[in-house]
Amino acid sequence: MPASALTSDTLTRIATFADLPPDVLEWLLAHGEVRHFAPNEPVVQPGDEAEFMMASLEGGLQFFAVRNGNREPIFRVETGQVSGVLPYSRLRVIQGLGLANGETTLFLLHRKHFPALEQVSPELVQRLVGLMNDRARQETRGQERDDKLRALGKLSAGLAHELNNPAAAIMRATEALDNRLRAKPALLLELVQHCPDPAALAKLAAVASATPELPPAMSSLDRADQEDELADWLETQGVPDGYTLASGLMSAGLTLPQLQPLIEALPELSRPSALAWLEGQLTTLCLVRDVKEAGGRISTLVGNVKTYSHMDRAGDFSPLNVQEGLESTVNILSYCMREEKVTLTRDYAPNLPLVKGQVSSLNQVWTNLLDNAIDALPPGGEITLRTRLDGDFVRVFIIDNGPGIPPDVLPHILEPFYTTKAAGEGTGLGLDIALRIIEQHDGRLEVRSEPGHTEFCVWLPKVKS
Repeated sequence: MPASALTSDTLTRIATFADLPPDVLEWLLAHGEVRHFAPNEPVVQPGDEAEFMMASLEGGLQFFAVRNGNREPIFRVETGQVSGVLPYSRLRVIQGLGLANGETTLFLLHRKHFPALEQVSPELVQRLVGLMNDRARQETRGQERDDKLRALGKLSAGLAHELNNPAAAIMRATEALDNRLRAKPALLLELVQHCPDPAALAKLAAVASATPELPPAMSSLDRADQEDELADWLETQGVPDGYTLASGLMSAGLTLPQLQPLIEALPELSRPSALAWLEGQLTTLCLVRDVKEAGGRISTLVGNVKTYSHMDRAGDFSPLNVQEGLESTVNILSYCMREEKVTLTRDYAPNLPLVKGQVSSLNQVWTNLLDNAIDALPPGGEITLRTRLDGDFVRVFIIDNGPGIPPDVLPHILEPFYTTKAAGEGTGLGLDIALRIIEQHDGRLEVRSEPGHTEFCVWLPKVKS
């Protein structure tokens, strides 16, 4: 249906077109077109070319972001509102899905007419540019929020996995400790019933109270041979199942030459209970050591989260060690790197000076750059973190050996909303956010890329002494 079927009065119902001179309205009617859409009919879809300014004469549009096959509502265009491509917009490809909200009638103006529109009505172009700026600010805020939420979800999943391992180790150890501690009184009673010599008992107690040593490194075959030898000897001492105790005694660092003189000093009838008590005591100490290590791992992770999230510092700028921020970010993202079998190489400069900045903001930069590098790499790829001092600047390099950024893409890689990912998989804001944060720190962001080497370099001014 041509726009000539409409009247100027109909167009003035669009708020942006109100109070325009009659000749401008006539020009719009002559160069635009009208299209009708049934309820829920697609108006635009991800991957479509962005061609038209759209003004809703009747009904409206509901826009969705499509991620992993799921629709997420992002904004709605009501009757009388303008959407779509506007003058000076750099949008070339539609990222979302737009469905008609009820019976919908749209007035469309192709972007090829924008240069002529600027000559016909600079006032209308100014209104449309203002509308685009307002929309861009709202969308940027929403996309930044969504981007942070997605990053938080990914980090939370990795952190949950990292915490699960030591937490599960603690649960296993406490269950084993409970079983062994309950068995100790009976073993002790059985041991003392045979009235062992106090001196021999003192030697046994000294070994049992010593910190267990980790067994020396050996091949699986050698360990199996030594374990068999120890199990056979234990059975000669009256232990019903030598293999049950042999593994625990060896894990505590005890060998057959150490055990023989210790046990031979005890009455023969007391030896099975003495060996069982000794193995139980040493295994208990090993389990306590495991609990301490797992608890320490959890404390380290919590410390990394505090450093990463800036929980223990004020929100203003302060002197920072960029390598500490890099390390806390790496620890938070370590699960993602392990999943992709990514090798990480650190090449840190010694005695690097501090920079003045915000921990949480810079950690967001490291997260965005590292996350992009991980996404760009095939399984088994390599990431290099490098720091250097260059005059008054600290330079941070994040390098990957992936396929590289195509030459036609590289000039646009830092532009907002520009993404090389499939429609719905990326916002195109990660690098733009990183760039704005770095500029707020009086720094700059550079990128160069060729097949097998993509390098992002962040320049940050050092703290002057």
